[in-house]
Amino acid sequence: MTIAATHERSNPIGVLWRFARPHTIIGTALSVVGLYAISEGGNGVPDLAATLLVGLMVNIAIVGVNQITDVEIDRINKPWLPIAAGDLSLGTARVIVIVCTALPLAMAVTQGAVVTVAVAAALAVGALYSLPPFRLKRFPIAASLCITGVRSLVVNLGVYWHFAGDISPPVWALCLFVLPFSFAIAVLKDVPDIEGDRRYSIRTFTVRLGGRRVLNIGLAALAVAYAGMIFVAPFALEDHAQPVVLVAGHLGAAGLLWYWSRQADPSDRVGFTRFYMRVWALFFLEYLLVPIACLAT
Repeated sequence: MTIAATHERSNPIGVLWRFARPHTIIGTALSVVGLYAISEGGNGVPDLAATLLVGLMVNIAIVGVNQITDVEIDRINKPWLPIAAGDLSLGTARVIVIVCTALPLAMAVTQGAVVTVAVAAALAVGALYSLPPFRLKRFPIAASLCITGVRSLVVNLGVYWHFAGDISPPVWALCLFVLPFSFAIAVLKDVPDIEGDRRYSIRTFTVRLGGRRVLNIGLAALAVAYAGMIFVAPFALEDHAQPVVLVAGHLGAAGLLWYWSRQADPSDRVGFTRFYMRVWALFFLEYLLVPIACLAT
């Protein structure tokens, strides 16, 4: 290992960044900013900054609990994660999770019932997903519902309601899009992790059905999401979002997905992980496309 690589692994900021799972952090940040844009400014930039901070800390708490409880599995599936790699102690990880649980809850209480319920619900689902005796990640349907529920409903509805005081039609459309999309993310993420999940009796869809069938299930869910935004949303949101932006943007995204999926091989762990991260990139894109369509009306 080079000196530069050693420094990168021991850098506290770099370790925290890896612990936070960057793709989930980026997804949460773009979700909050995108919903703020749809609300046309909400309660101002300071409120956006505070909401963003709360969202990022909740994100860290959820992924942190998962890493604390999955150290042995991660040593097989994701050995680069900081606890599995020995770059972060369990004690320090627990302190980070406690702070990222307590602080957003305290901040949420000052903002009213809706924000408090949303934050508490996200944290509770994250705990149920990872912690014994529940450990819902062992059960594929329950695991996918946990991820889908938080991404589609808790984040979109809770954050937007906080900004706007109601739920506008574009946000309902975003929820309906993210519902199958986050389900796809939930099932596809387990394809490269089959070895560790099988060894530790985590009965994911991939363990039960095989990687190829899970890829097809994920692609079908993504196709439903894009079909809704291309064929239904432009008419349903005619007075709220620019139809040309919705159709053109989602056709382009669906085309990219089709192209990338042709190269996706579930038996190629590295290659499939690359495909999975590209699916996340399309998730990021959604929180740019819908706000742009709304602002273009």
